Amino acid sequence: MSYDLMVFALEQAPKEREGFLEWYDEQSEWEEEHSYDNPEVSTPALRAWFMEMIQSYPAMNGPFSSVSLPADESTVTDYSVGQSVIYAAFAWSKAEQAYDAMFKLAAKHGVGFFNASSDNAEVWLPDGKGGLSLAHSG
Repeated sequence: MSYDLMVFALEQAPKEREGFLEWYDEQSEWEEEHSYDNPEVSTPALRAWFMEMIQSYPAMNGPFSSVSLPADESTVTDYSVGQSVIYAAFAWSKAEQAYDAMFKLAAKHGVGFFNASSDNAEVWLPDGKGGLSLAHSG
């Protein structure tokens, strides 16, 4: 098991909860016609988020993975990169730190944030002031 979080392109995701959850289920079927380890397929904002995120949580696979492991191997993260979403699977030991890093960078890069591992499945959207605000929660 992993601790799973997702960032997403605002222009692609439905704003209301039911529509968003259906869209999320579709996205997580991973049926797009490309590999899911290269941010080249994503929006510019998601690519920028990814490039900054991998500085602290290196990619496990793909063109931005490294042959050598970082000193803290538990920071290595499995990213699934789609056209409109980037899903990140972290070690549970990094849950709190990973959440904080993803949340902060989602706000910085103006992308949505989804807590896929939470019982409440919170969805956060940019607030127009450089932060994120809770859009909906179960």
